[in-house]
Amino acid sequence: MEKLVALVIIKFAFGLLLNAQDFNDLAKTPPMGWNSWNTFHCDINEEIIKEVADAFVTKGLKDVGFEYIIIDDCWQVERDENGTLVADPKRFPSGIKSIAEYVHALGLKFGIYSDAGKKTCMERPGSRGHEYQDARTFAAWGVDYLKYDWCNSGQQNPYESYAVMSDALKECGRPVVFSICEWGTNEPWTWAKDIGHLWRISGDIRPCWDCTGERACLGVMNIVDIAVEKKLSTYAGPGHWNDPDMLEVGNPGLSDVENKSHFSLWAMMAAPLMLGNDVRNMSQQTIDLLTNKEVIAINQDKAGKQCYRFRDFGDTEIYRKHLQETNGIQQDAFLLLNRGNEPKKISLYLEPQAEVRDLWNKKNLGKLNDSRFEAVVEPHDCVLLKVSGLNFHN
Repeated sequence: MEKLVALVIIKFAFGLLLNAQDFNDLAKTPPMGWNSWNTFHCDINEEIIKEVADAFVTKGLKDVGFEYIIIDDCWQVERDENGTLVADPKRFPSGIKSIAEYVHALGLKFGIYSDAGKKTCMERPGSRGHEYQDARTFAAWGVDYLKYDWCNSGQQNPYESYAVMSDALKECGRPVVFSICEWGTNEPWTWAKDIGHLWRISGDIRPCWDCTGERACLGVMNIVDIAVEKKLSTYAGPGHWNDPDMLEVGNPGLSDVENKSHFSLWAMMAAPLMLGNDVRNMSQQTIDLLTNKEVIAINQDKAGKQCYRFRDFGDTEIYRKHLQETNGIQQDAFLLLNRGNEPKKISLYLEPQAEVRDLWNKKNLGKLNDSRFEAVVEPHDCVLLKVSGLNFHN
């Protein structure tokens, strides 16, 4: 009997070790997918989620790497007599597990939302006190990704609260990407690396270029400035990413060139690429932007480096991102950005041997005659370059 008990304990401990290892092996590149909140808020149902999943396939999003379909807040209405979360029976009559199976059948992955407090931001049941039960429930439903919010958390310690759910996910028996949505209030980049796979760095994004709004909602450049000012590039890497929130590309509020710059900046920042638009009804221009494989490759580069502000000329800026070497040759991406309201000439000085490619125009520029790339960039527009063969790393 003692030998049997010892064997059971060893197998259990080995299983926990494997689950923890599975957890640590996730999100080696920034996750790519879609989240329901920016477009639908609480007006979600299973028909919408399935249609979004279908659109991932028919519009080419799956082919370029977008894979997570994530339901945000408002899917849950109560807990049953056993304490298990219950999905809204009117909006999700087939149940969450059925939706996950539908998503999986398309070769995609499924994500869901909860909160570290007693209630979610929209006053639905949160996971406080039910972390292990909810993790097991999510695993049984086929969840691959959990966004975990910070509303109604009172005086909770963020490290301890997120660590509890992290431990629960490591023991739930299924690999689940853990997204820490703590809004950057307690500097999660300093403590969340071993707890989750990504962490929010700011308040909620809005579809505007440079703005602030209620509840500390921010525009594209407001969030970029937070990442730069706090030097967050030093904290990102495979399996642990700074999250500047979901993409607003394709939503009303941003111009076409602002969408292009927004997507380029998130690619350069090694940010999770979580679409927030209605992907069922996208213009061809939006589809072409979101499915640019060369820009996505900058985001998904296996070196896992986040860009930093390389040059700052006021209204014009240059960002640099070190990429994985190819055959011993250094690779870099440079983003030339005009954040001002007038066209501006931006110059980038390189080295004679450097090879240059324009990623949005999909054009090889070769070696530059005078080692200088120069372009007139329109307001809020950008130029994104991939450069091979530089010798300097500053």
